[in-house]
Amino acid sequence: MKNKFSSIRIIAFGYMLFVLTGAVLLCLPFASQSGESVGFLNALFTATSAACVTGLVVLDTATSWSIFGQTVIICLIQVGGLGFMTIATVFSMALKRRMGLRERMTMVESINNDNIGGILNLTKLIVIGTAVFEGIGALLLSTRFIPEYGVATGIRYSVFHSISAFCNAGFDLMGVHEPFSSLVRYSDDVIVNLTLVALITIGGIGFFVWDDIRRNKLNFKKYSLHAKLVLVVSAILTFGGTILFLIFERDFTNAGLGAGQSLLNALFDSATARTAGFNTTDTASLSPASKMLTVILMFIGGSPGSTAGGMKTTTLAVIAISTFNGMTRRQSKGIFGRRLEKDAIHKASSVAFTNISLAILGIILICAFQPQLNISDIIFEVASAIGTVGMTTGITRELITASKLVIIFLMYCGRVGSVSFALALMEPKTTPPVKNPREKITIG
Repeated sequence: MKNKFSSIRIIAFGYMLFVLTGAVLLCLPFASQSGESVGFLNALFTATSAACVTGLVVLDTATSWSIFGQTVIICLIQVGGLGFMTIATVFSMALKRRMGLRERMTMVESINNDNIGGILNLTKLIVIGTAVFEGIGALLLSTRFIPEYGVATGIRYSVFHSISAFCNAGFDLMGVHEPFSSLVRYSDDVIVNLTLVALITIGGIGFFVWDDIRRNKLNFKKYSLHAKLVLVVSAILTFGGTILFLIFERDFTNAGLGAGQSLLNALFDSATARTAGFNTTDTASLSPASKMLTVILMFIGGSPGSTAGGMKTTTLAVIAISTFNGMTRRQSKGIFGRRLEKDAIHKASSVAFTNISLAILGIILICAFQPQLNISDIIFEVASAIGTVGMTTGITRELITASKLVIIFLMYCGRVGSVSFALALMEPKTTPPVKNPREKITIG
């Protein structure tokens, strides 16, 4: 029985139950503004997108869902962003219930940590930090939304978008102006843009990095190798992406704009592609080079133990370091004075290969189901789903039932972890007493 309900299986099937519960609630007639049920498939798609903090939608959040429906969606986002095991742990702590070793191990697996010691203190940090960051974000956004929408609606919009940004979900309520328009009308608003970029970045670097920064302040040399890699790779991707978007979009979405507006657009495009899903420029109007860059950033995603999805920054770093050392014939696979473990290299390769395989499978299936769709749009949609991003060129609403099911599956795998999902389906194997002999093969 213990083998059947390992930590990985509890997480995988727990998320599945969580998504289905959300879908049932969104199926209720009073969850929609029309007072009629939106149907189970649309409810399941929305619940999966919210719980897996993706942001792809087949129905506009502001105009299709009632206050109840929007509340269900933001609750799914909050729990999905922090991880349902984190919430369960908080309830156990609030009830002063002692957590056993098995529960602690499940919690460790849930946030992708490898250290069971201090897991309860880390959980407290996650909850308190989340409340502080989302609260500050909501306060800053309210300076823009309250004057425009009034006190009650302005506060609701501020809280909703702060949670959605911090959890890297990308759901918005701006459809009241134009359905599916996201944050385009705020493309020139510095406070809205920088607040959301900050929330997206903080939520996406991961809880372990928060803990490192809390303990060591700004002393970078004392940070763990994990924190160093996350911060360096995140900075390179964000600022490198900003520079490339500036170059690629000068004759497209930034044509005719001033330097300041172009820089703000490029920064937001770079940050949101790292699994957030908002957009302040028309995604369909991006240049081909920018769309390809966005696909790459979406596929990489955020960092382990964060609210973000994707292949993860550390996976990219480990593969890059291993590849560089292999090309230069260096024996020591390390960086920052530390050597990488072989297990890290194997796991990074597994994650990358599994995500690429799922993406290719998803692209092929949707191409087969809907050959009339542009393949570049399908690639963009699939990368957005597997990376739990939520950006789209506009084809989400054109997907038929079979294609929607493919996207639902990819969003789920992207949040739970493609490798974790595969392991959850496999029966644990015992180590064979006799191993097969090794034989060399030619690589490359």
